[in-house]
This record gives sequence, C-alpha cells and structure tokens, in this order.
Amino acid sequence: MAFKPPAPTPPGLFRRMPPAVFPAIMGLFGLGLGWRRAADSFAISGGVGEAILGATTLLFVFSFFGYGAKLARRPRVIVEELRILPGRAGVAAAVLCWYLLSITFAPYHAGAAYGVLMAGFGLHWILVALLVHQFFTSPPEQRRVTPVWHLTFVGFIVGALAATVLELYVLALVLFFATALIAALIWSVSFEQIVKDGVPSPLRPLLSIHLAPVALLGLVAEALELHAVSLGCAGIAALMLAWFVARVFWLTEAGFSPLWGAFTFPLAATANLWLAVGWFWRVPGGVLLVAATLIVPAIAFQMLRLWARGQLAIKTNAATA
Repeated sequence: MAFKPPAPTPPGLFRRMPPAVFPAIMGLFGLGLGWRRAADSFAISGGVGEAILGATTLLFVFSFFGYGAKLARRPRVIVEELRILPGRAGVAAAVLCWYLLSITFAPYHAGAAYGVLMAGFGLHWILVALLVHQFFTSPPEQRRVTPVWHLTFVGFIVGALAATVLELYVLALVLFFATALIAALIWSVSFEQIVKDGVPSPLRPLLSIHLAPVALLGLVAEALELHAVSLGCAGIAALMLAWFVARVFWLTEAGFSPLWGAFTFPLAATANLWLAVGWFWRVPGGVLLVAATLIVPAIAFQMLRLWARGQLAIKTNAATA
C-alpha cells in the first residue's frame, strides 16, 4: 500500500488551535496571583503581580477566542480533542483559567468576577458531562486514571478558591470536601498504577499535576480559616516538591515537550500556598515564587513559540476543525 501523507489543515484561522497552550497560561495566572500575594507578605509593590495578570488575561482571552472559533467551525472537534491526553489536559486547563480570571478581576469589579466564576462553573460541568460520557463509551485503554483527572474532577477546587475571594464561603466549603475526597481517590489509584506499571518517560511530566490539588486544598483551607489543614497541606506539598526536585532528571528524561506545561501551575500554586500560610513558610514561599518566575515564563514562551510556528498542534495531535 502506498504511503498517504496526512491531509493538510484546511485554510482558515484557528482551525487547528492547540489546547495544549492553556496549562502554561494557567501557570502564568498562578504566577501573577503569587506576586499579588507577595505584595502583602513582603510589603513590596503590587505592580509586578498586576502586570503579569494583565498580560496573562489578554493572552488567555486571545487563546480562548481562538479555541472558541475552532469549536464554532465544527463543535464535534471537542470530542476528538478529549480522546488524547494533551487535548484533555489543555481543554480542562482552559476551563480552570476562568476561575483564575475571576480571582484576577475580584479586586477591581466583584460583579464581573462573580459572572466569570459562574461561567467557569457552567463550562466545567459541560466538560465533566462530556468526559463521563466518553468514559462509558470508550475502549478500556482510554479509561485509565491519569494525573489529568485532577484537572477535570478536582479542578472545582480552583472555583472554590475563587468563591472564597468573593466571600461565598458555604459554596467553597462544599467544594473543598468534595474535591478532597475525589483527589484522594485519584492519588490512591495513580500510586497503585505507578508502582505496578511504571510511567513511560514522555508522560512523566504529568506526574507533577499530583502536587496541584495539595496546594489548592491548602489555599482554600487557609481562606476558610482551617489553619491546621492548610499547615498540613504546606508540609505535604514540601515533601512532594522535594521528591520531584530530587527526580527532576527522571521526570524530564524524554526532553522538552508540550507536556512540560504540567510543571507550571503546581509550582505556582505551591508558592501561593506557602505565602498564604506565612510564618515559617513565608521565606520558602518567596524563594519558590522567584524560582517559578524563572521557570514558568520560560516554559510558556516555548509553548507560544511552538504554537506560532504551527508545531504545537502537530506535536500534541490537536484535532482540526
């Protein structure tokens, strides 16, 4: 049989917009919120955080508009996107960015922040419904639990964090307990899979996602004045981060790939947690924030460069509208 080259992407803007860009944007949001928090912790100018958040907001709006244009051309493209890990992670991160956008808007306009938060919840429930349907209609090999499940099913904890900023404490408390239970289930299944089957080197960067729920649960606990819980989360996050740092060459053995976006938001979330808890964790939080400032934009820049060159869609097998 003669080799048949893949069909070229049809002409038209955003037809193969890669959702894999959104995890890095999520990391940039977390970085900006970290610098906003550092302004209170270290009595420094808040301009750095607001500048990062402003630039990230513009980048997210442009990227989400691009992905929306792709869906408008062929709505079923979302189903194809969710069948592969990079697409699933990217779409979930795009939804979670709405919660972070709500937190960004909160100091400026509470009404707009509330509207963005509710839109985020609406989009999130649609995503969950699509994934649940896909789970029951897909072959067994596509039902494997992965760290990306945290983004979809535990990701409501980001909405809980936004709810605390808007003083919706009952909603935040309900989401806190629900997502903590789901996260524990995913951690337990994932740990068993890692011990039993190992992790292929190209997928190892995704393991860092396991850190994000710990940090986010701690942030929400601190906002709800559950200080013992937030302190415990800070300690657990430190142990997990130390393990990742010690195994960094193992995690990155396959070299740079679009999955490196998974390193960004857990790092920023952990810095935010340590700064929020304060006390002993204040200085480590500041150090980690500086480290994240060196790492997160560098990874985001590589993602944007791959996107601009048309390589990100190819490398992540993004669907075409």
